[in-house]
Amino acid sequence: MELLKLVRRRSFLSEVIYVCLNVALALLLLASIAFTQSIVIGLILVLVSKWRVFAVRPRFWFANVQANLVDVIVGVSFVLNLYAIDNAGLSTKGAWIGMGLLTLLYIGWLLFLKPRSKRAYMVAQAGVALFVGVMTLYSVSYEWPVSIVVLGMWLIGFATARHTLSSYDGEDYLLLLAMSWGVALAEIGWLAYHWTIAYTLPFASNLVVPQIAILAIMLAFVAHRAYDSFYHHQKIRSGDVLMPIIFVVSMTIVLLVFLPLILCHSIDCTSFIIGS
Repeated sequence: MELLKLVRRRSFLSEVIYVCLNVALALLLLASIAFTQSIVIGLILVLVSKWRVFAVRPRFWFANVQANLVDVIVGVSFVLNLYAIDNAGLSTKGAWIGMGLLTLLYIGWLLFLKPRSKRAYMVAQAGVALFVGVMTLYSVSYEWPVSIVVLGMWLIGFATARHTLSSYDGEDYLLLLAMSWGVALAEIGWLAYHWTIAYTLPFASNLVVPQIAILAIMLAFVAHRAYDSFYHHQKIRSGDVLMPIIFVVSMTIVLLVFLPLILCHSIDCTSFIIGS
């Protein structure tokens, strides 16, 4: 009985330490942006927080790096978006509100979503990384060379696809499928680099949600439904993918055709175009 009590106390203490360290990380990232107006310290903190990746024998480093790419993408995106809010030209109060909300979301990621290992949670983790990764990439890369943007899209696609596929047992072609999805996303990213529409958020005028981020997450949803159907039934059943495809096609038409017409009719279109 004493041993059980000791184990429980240690377990509770470890949970408390885990929560405190993760909250401290999010607050340190917030402080590094708010008080230094530089992303360098924040990015270093994100990378240092992954020290356990290299706390094993070198032959495991590459596998660990791949397994932690999703968390790194979310962490780096958090730092860059904090920086965007801090430089949005809003009042100090408005910037702090936006940065505070973003910090709460990142704490939620660290404490509630990232630690989960069930398949549904891993798919959700990949979805979050895909959306925020693409959103952040296109928010900051409008003056970058197209090759870097395409490479970034490939990396995001590879990391999120690998994370999702790793939740399925016995997948022999995990790396091939993940790299293939990365190539598909990179090709879409190349098209989006030249012209895309973005929607501003209310708490930061230069923090935007590009259409490509919405389209990428919808296409990933259809791809996941198709793979899941094939995994369980050795074929892609039409009943499993028909409604997702109809939904995605409908939303794509609205985003690419009707919504731009509505926006351009009511306001200056150039304020929404972040690529040319």
